[in-house]
Amino acid sequence: MRITNKPILLVEDDQVDTMTVIRALKDIHVTNPLIQQENGEDALNYLSDSNNEKPCIILLDLNMPIMNGIEFLQVLKHDDQLKGIPVVVLTTSEEQQDKVNSFNLGVAGYMAKPVDYLQFVEVMRSIDTYWTISEMP
Repeated sequence: MRITNKPILLVEDDQVDTMTVIRALKDIHVTNPLIQQENGEDALNYLSDSNNEKPCIILLDLNMPIMNGIEFLQVLKHDDQLKGIPVVVLTTSEEQQDKVNSFNLGVAGYMAKPVDYLQFVEVMRSIDTYWTISEMP
């Protein structure tokens, strides 16, 4: 995900999941800074602050308090300044409607969080590989 070493925005309220993402990114040698926000509202506040560098990718959980991932996507994808940032949903939700809603709102990918750490690392490696070779506008 090294697009000029821009930050990765992780929108996740679960501290254990956050630590797992941090550990997995370290294990696969991703050096981009990781910015973590606990809900969609905090993430939108971060993104709307012109002092903050825009992330190269957003890793988004769906089940969060205050503003969930679907609500976050509804706002993000209607903002001309932010809608081009790729979003990968990384969630425990197995709800078909969450998948449909996410893709209808323009997510780049939807990945279930594996419980097994080694499988989780492989999911993160897949995301990293894709975004490392993907050409952005």
